[in-house]
Amino acid sequence: MFGRKSREMPAPEDAIPGRGNALEVPVAHFVNGHPLVGPFPEDTEIAVFGMGCFWGAERRFWQLEGVYSTNAGYAGGYTPNPSYEEVCTGRTGHTEAVMVVYRPDQITYDQLLRVFWETHDPTQGYQQGNDIGTQYRSAIYTTTDHQLDQAKRSQDVYQAELTPLGFDEITTEIKSLGEYYYAEDYHQQYLAKNPHGYDCHANTGIGYPGLG
Repeated sequence: MFGRKSREMPAPEDAIPGRGNALEVPVAHFVNGHPLVGPFPEDTEIAVFGMGCFWGAERRFWQLEGVYSTNAGYAGGYTPNPSYEEVCTGRTGHTEAVMVVYRPDQITYDQLLRVFWETHDPTQGYQQGNDIGTQYRSAIYTTTDHQLDQAKRSQDVYQAELTPLGFDEITTEIKSLGEYYYAEDYHQQYLAKNPHGYDCHANTGIGYPGLG
C-alpha cells in the first residue's frame, strides 16, 4: 500500500528482472494450519483473485466454509519471484493477488465470485480506494476453462447491476493464470497476525445476483 502511484503498465522488456529463487513462506496457514504451498488435496481446486491490497482480500476468503487454504502473492505480470518493494514500483506488471484453495463440493466458484465482486470496486482501473497503482488492479486469474467461462459471464451479470446505479464499466482483468509467486512471509494471513492492520475491503452493498 506504500508504493509509487503508477498507472502505466510496463512493457515486458522494461520490467524488473527479478530472481531465480522463490521467496520463503511458512509451511502452514497461520489461521487453520493447512499447507500454504501445494500439492493440495485432490478434492480441491484453485482460484486466484486480485482486488486491491491483498491483506484484506485474503481474510475475506479464509473465513469462508469450504475454503481449505489461502495465501497472498503476485500475479499477472512479468518479473519472476518479485519482492513486495519491486511490485510497489509498478515495474513488475504484477498485481497483488490471493490464491484460494477450495473444495467445490462445499463452496462453488460462483460463491467465490460473489465475494470478489461484492467486496471491492471493480470499476476503478489501476486503483482501489486510496491505493493507486497497477499493483492494485482488479483481476480474476482462472485455472480451468470452466472458471474462465464463469468469470466472464459473471462480469456481464454484475455490470448489468452496476450500470443502472451510475457506475463506470468494469475494468477487471480476466484471463488464465500464468505464473503465480508467493508474497513474503509477513504478508501471509497478515490481518490474523495484525488484527488492527490496514484493510481497505468492505461490502459495497451492491449485490451480485449470481449465474443461476
